[in-house]
Amino acid sequence: MTDDAHRGLRESLGAYALDLLGPHERLAIDAHLAGCADCRTVLAELRPAADALASADPDRLGDPVPQPPPGLAEAILERVRAERRRSWRRWARPAAAAAVAVAAGFGVGWWAHPAPPDVPLEPVAVLAADPAVRASADLVPHTWGVEVRLSGSGFAAGRVYRVFVTDSAGARVAAGEFIGTGRSPMVCTLNSSVPRAEADGFEVVDGEGGRVLWSDF
Repeated sequence: MTDDAHRGLRESLGAYALDLLGPHERLAIDAHLAGCADCRTVLAELRPAADALASADPDRLGDPVPQPPPGLAEAILERVRAERRRSWRRWARPAAAAAVAVAAGFGVGWWAHPAPPDVPLEPVAVLAADPAVRASADLVPHTWGVEVRLSGSGFAAGRVYRVFVTDSAGARVAAGEFIGTGRSPMVCTLNSSVPRAEADGFEVVDGEGGRVLWSDF
């Protein structure tokens, strides 16, 4: 998954928490959340604010619409700047920006966050058992293992698929799950503890264990 695609999915988490997305968009988010611990953490931080909005009574807001306290916008922007100075990884958990958007109606754009450094992507060839499935994949080596970034379409909508990485000894190590989105494009990030030097391939299986997609590195 590209950084822009990942960022787009993360920016949709607020609407996801408020149940404002269509079924296909929700499926794409569900699939991404299955393999992305960072986005699951961000969603958990957004849930309390979303629950508060859902229980709000519009009739009690009064007229005119209440305005945020003076200086709130600048105080929040300063908090964002402080977060930005710590490290680029902190932008992955924009709890402060999300709180602003919900409580005060101020949007803090992604321009306030630095772009993360490029990561080495290794494209790998994939083969599918079903001609309707179209997919591509990249690998990202990490110190803790290998990351598989999978994108494609044609996976049965609503169906759960499991992903395994095979090591040099032939062992299959679980790398996560995703939910098919039918003909709609989907992207997901899957993580395995197998180091890149020992990873020989990966495979996607359906609920019955049938091989749907595979790659030999």
